[in-house]
Amino acid sequence: MVNMPAVVCVGSFSGIRALWEGRIQKHQEELKEENERRARASVGQISNIWESRIQLSRLKEKVFNEDGRLILRIEKEEWKTLPPCLVKIPQLQEWQIHRTGLTAIPTFIAHFTNLLVLDLSRNSIAKIPREIGKLTKLRELLLSYNRISDIPAELCTCESLEKLDLSVNRDISDLPSQLSSLARLIHLDLSMNQFASIPRAVVEMPALEWLDMGSNRLKDLPQDIDRMQHVHALWLQRNEISHLPDSIGSMRNLSTLVLCNNQMRGIPKSLQSLSNLWFVNFRDNPLELQVTLPKCEDDDEDRELFGLEFMNAYIEESFRLGTTD
Repeated sequence: MVNMPAVVCVGSFSGIRALWEGRIQKHQEELKEENERRARASVGQISNIWESRIQLSRLKEKVFNEDGRLILRIEKEEWKTLPPCLVKIPQLQEWQIHRTGLTAIPTFIAHFTNLLVLDLSRNSIAKIPREIGKLTKLRELLLSYNRISDIPAELCTCESLEKLDLSVNRDISDLPSQLSSLARLIHLDLSMNQFASIPRAVVEMPALEWLDMGSNRLKDLPQDIDRMQHVHALWLQRNEISHLPDSIGSMRNLSTLVLCNNQMRGIPKSLQSLSNLWFVNFRDNPLELQVTLPKCEDDDEDRELFGLEFMNAYIEESFRLGTTD
């Protein structure tokens, strides 16, 4: 047998070496990129921490102690969103944030269970988060002059709520039926919106005393409006109301009734049953009868020409002519 000489494939060794060195280089580059990424992330985290601290410091400058109540007050500064670091001041009892361009109530509002007053009037808020229902101590919710169109049913769990102002949002047209359970609500302002009728939730609110539904699209009032027995002030100006139900005469606590700028063609006799009524206004209605009040001997400049005296004179004239409702 003849021994064959060993053959070394130099080309194969060179290829393997190049491949190995390429992998090592690629691995080193990946390690470098990862280190750089971590470095950037670390710098970003440090930057975010410092930014959060700066924001918190700014917010703390706007916290005031008035009569033992901690109030966050921001006026006419740009705060389109509220930073999460605000949760580090959970003991706040009032937010007064006006004209800041705020676009949303943060969902972390749920952490502020000590809030008594939430006043975010004159901003650009479009939505009330469901988390608002966590504020069981809240007494006043003031959201006038915003862009809200829908009210969450969860608001009904704000069991301490006494005052709710949703005026001048322009697009609210109804309220969830669950809001009838707001047993302590006494003041409700829904003026300058799109209500075509008084919501059932409002009629069934057990403690309501003051209601403003002016500048909506109301055409009539519910037949059982006398269910609102605690209401003493009813503002219905600038609507399309053409008549009143006789049941309004059973609202025994009603003292103020404003119906100016409507479509009233007559005044029902049932209003004379309201023994506590002391202020009414029927100005700018297309009333069918022309009633002139007798000249006042005292020449009282404060005399209300379309007020209580006018109402009684109109009803008497209607009765005389046999046209009374």
